[in-house]
Amino acid sequence: MRSLIKSLNSSFISYLVSFFSGVLMGITTAPISAWFLAWFALAPLWVLIADKSRKEKGKKSFSLLPFSFYLLPFFWAIGYHGTALSWITGLHPLTWMGVPWLGSIGIALFAWVFVTLWGAILVIIWAFLMNLLVASAPGLIRVIIGTALWCGLEGLWSCGPLWWTSISYTQSPYNLAILHISQLSGPSTITAAIVAVNGLLAEGFLNRQEAKDAKETKKITLAPLVSWRFNYFSIAAVLLIFLHLIGFNLYNSPLTQPANTALKIGLIQGNVPTRIKLFQEGIQSALLGYTNGYLDLADRGVDAVLTPEGALPFWQDNILQSSVVDAIKQKGVPAWIGGFYWQNNRITNSLFGFNEKGEIISRYGKVKMVPLGEYIPFQEILGGIIGRLSPQRGSQSPGNPNQLIDTPFGRAIVGICYESAFSDIFRHQAAAGGQFILTASNNDPYNAAMQFQHHAQDTMRAIETDRWAVRATNTGLSAFVNPHGKTLWISGHKTYEVHAETIYKRNTQTLYVLWGDWLTPSLLGIGGFCLIYIFLNLLKIDN
Repeated sequence: MRSLIKSLNSSFISYLVSFFSGVLMGITTAPISAWFLAWFALAPLWVLIADKSRKEKGKKSFSLLPFSFYLLPFFWAIGYHGTALSWITGLHPLTWMGVPWLGSIGIALFAWVFVTLWGAILVIIWAFLMNLLVASAPGLIRVIIGTALWCGLEGLWSCGPLWWTSISYTQSPYNLAILHISQLSGPSTITAAIVAVNGLLAEGFLNRQEAKDAKETKKITLAPLVSWRFNYFSIAAVLLIFLHLIGFNLYNSPLTQPANTALKIGLIQGNVPTRIKLFQEGIQSALLGYTNGYLDLADRGVDAVLTPEGALPFWQDNILQSSVVDAIKQKGVPAWIGGFYWQNNRITNSLFGFNEKGEIISRYGKVKMVPLGEYIPFQEILGGIIGRLSPQRGSQSPGNPNQLIDTPFGRAIVGICYESAFSDIFRHQAAAGGQFILTASNNDPYNAAMQFQHHAQDTMRAIETDRWAVRATNTGLSAFVNPHGKTLWISGHKTYEVHAETIYKRNTQTLYVLWGDWLTPSLLGIGGFCLIYIFLNLLKIDN
């Protein structure tokens, strides 16, 4: 009985440690933004799964480990993703859509739980693969393969419809030095750095016991390279400092700003709540706010005006007849207006580009739509069960993933709202000649924490591509960001704002823009060679 109680207490403490270390990783994001915690918040989970894997492997030649093992990564992921994504509960109340109060709470909780569990699957698979592949491997090889696996899984998840909480974004927008290493291979560079440092710290804790066990059992090592008694803590510190020095050097590179590349861009934050946007009150408020804002900015001498996602919540034909377009014809200042494109009984969330004559000369259609919010996956099966969370009628369809947007000032890089989390969308457009970034977002009904996380995502996209970025949102936080990630101006939360700043067109191409995410396949390749090396040496030992 005592041994059972001791075992239960031990398991409970392990789960508690795992959960709270996940929470520590979660509070690296807004609203707390304690980014420095990310450099050790994964280490406790690493220690727990490595120790449990090693013990179980000692009992059996092959083991998938009991269910209790997978609760360790599960609780860590619940702590991280659940904390970072808690703003999703801001969906409630949805009573303005005719959803009952309790139903509204249920929808908000379902969305929060679903996305949290989706993130948890990634961590569970990582732990499973760590146990399967490197449970008995030397610490340095565990760090290499563990880092490669995490980057590979994040890359896989980012190809899907649900993606936001890469651990790379825990550093944005405050740790600008480390954010600059993303210019080498995108967000995976930051992810790899965080996982590797955490892994080295964890192996530092594990190494003493492993060395002691090897000495007592006179265990045969795999090779001199991995049998050295590394001081993992020192390696972690050197790696952390070295990567920050690389980033700091990139951060301090001067920004060339020729006068002939300058653009004075104005933005309007309309602050029209979604609950009234589609009704007469909201439509009138939008027309008045965006028309007056446009006229104000035109009188300030801006070169162009940017409005948020869905600024005018109707079809392109109605937008052409609006007072905002009349103002464009009067003042002759180009503008980008958020609205909806209607074709073949389907709508596409779009950003329309207008020239000085009030004519549509470009249209960017949103590629990454929000599952359940803007469309229902497997709608034939789930449509009648879940219903729609989107206030728009009809089925939304995505834009062309290869679309390029030309403006009177050159090619732009465009993203709409949720797309800010998908770095490859921006990289593709930058590689194709995009000279500055425009993002248009709604961000209502979410709180300021979500809006600051969104700002953090756009800051990363500006640094990765080495471009100036303008982000216009409906309810906050609109901003201007330079290629070094410095926020030149940021709006308030749930306020009407009109602002103008000068940005500069750029044609530079970072390694990430040129080569994409080359680091992840490289790490996976190195990890593969390590596994082959381990296998061959085990064969020698057996013989």
